[in-house]
Amino acid sequence: MKILIVDDEQLARQRMHDLVSKINDDFEILEADNGKNAIESVEQYHPDTIIMDIRMPVMDGLEAASHIAALPSPPALIFATAYDKHAIQAFEANAIDYLLKPVREERLIQALEKARKISASRLDTLPALQGTNPVRTHLSSPSTGKTLLIPVEEIGCFKADQKYVVAYWKDKETLLDKPLKSLEQEFSESFFRIHRNALIALKQIQSLEKGEDGGCIVRLKDNNETFSVSRRHIAELRRRLKNL
Repeated sequence: MKILIVDDEQLARQRMHDLVSKINDDFEILEADNGKNAIESVEQYHPDTIIMDIRMPVMDGLEAASHIAALPSPPALIFATAYDKHAIQAFEANAIDYLLKPVREERLIQALEKARKISASRLDTLPALQGTNPVRTHLSSPSTGKTLLIPVEEIGCFKADQKYVVAYWKDKETLLDKPLKSLEQEFSESFFRIHRNALIALKQIQSLEKGEDGGCIVRLKDNNETFSVSRRHIAELRRRLKNL
């Protein structure tokens, strides 16, 4: 069995590494120090099982689990954390077990036995985490052949394009498979609907300008694109900008 241990604390990773090796020294053990690196390790090394902490910098375990669950053949997921308040979210994130630190050897043996018995086909049928996770720090797109993680703070605009949504970030454009309405609900604190087909990042707005047709357009800080603002949304947009 190939096992990926994910924890931001080196001592915690070492303890888990030693515990897993004690159970079976034939296990191949990999390590990652946050959720973002865990996703990259899953795509590169294809572990059978992940043992992952929840509270981590860059990307926490729950958010990483939501991205990993969307992969074609996700590994079995075991959460190991010092906090018990995330148990419900953990199982909604497709975790097969939830271990409290300090992890006891007998509990880890039980969890790894569950992981061994769960087939990849069964994991593929489990629903991905939706709606229970805190607002994500990254969005994922499989359009490049591997999972591309886009920092939400770098996104200037979401724009609907037929059945897809395009994320404009820095000087890039990336297709997403999330509907605009879902993105609006999740990021309502930081994005504002300026048109029926566009959401704009309030902190990425450089200026509001008058367009050639007399209407209002938004210009972003890190993007040469401009986006039209519907007349019915201009007053509310100005109010939101004043309250930033």
